[in-house]
Amino acid sequence: MSAATAPINLTHHFLIAMPGLEDESFSRSVVYLCEHSERGALGLIINKPSKLSLEDLLHKVDLGLKREDLRGDLVFRGGPVQTDRGFVLHEPMVIEGAAEEESAYASTMTIPGGLEMTTSKDVLEALSDGAGPRRLLVTLGYSSWDEGQLESEIAENAWLTVEADATVIFDTPVDERYDRALGLLGLQRWMLSPEAGRA
Repeated sequence: MSAATAPINLTHHFLIAMPGLEDESFSRSVVYLCEHSERGALGLIINKPSKLSLEDLLHKVDLGLKREDLRGDLVFRGGPVQTDRGFVLHEPMVIEGAAEEESAYASTMTIPGGLEMTTSKDVLEALSDGAGPRRLLVTLGYSSWDEGQLESEIAENAWLTVEADATVIFDTPVDERYDRALGLLGLQRWMLSPEAGRA
């Protein structure tokens, strides 16, 4: 297999939308890829907050929020698929005394690179009890690509890719995340041509 046909694995990478990508869901977005294989890709947009607060989301599922540090947090629009479902991207939660690799929650995907993504309600219940992961980002909906689709979008110059940095997700103000992600590549917004296409 030549290098040109070798499959790429962009798990734990950011997809950074090029200026020419005008799709309403993805324009100026930074997507964190939770999973990427020959079957396709799944990710969460980390820089598009909704108007719904985390506290209001918990209230909708009959839970309160005892975490003062999360009171002002907004829920993000993670992508156009299953926008009624919650996804929690968070630091790993390890159960004391549990076997290695065992997550604290019922439905958790462990992402190589050090993050986890949980879709079960028990992580929200932990937040309502004042516990849960210290750093997290909650989205409604996710982004997905079928087999070969993401690779062809990258080839068409729709996306830049760079290894993810958790500080961009958890420690960077929302309106700075796009520029910080570009900065991981040594780029600034003005350097990008709005024309999509091959050089």
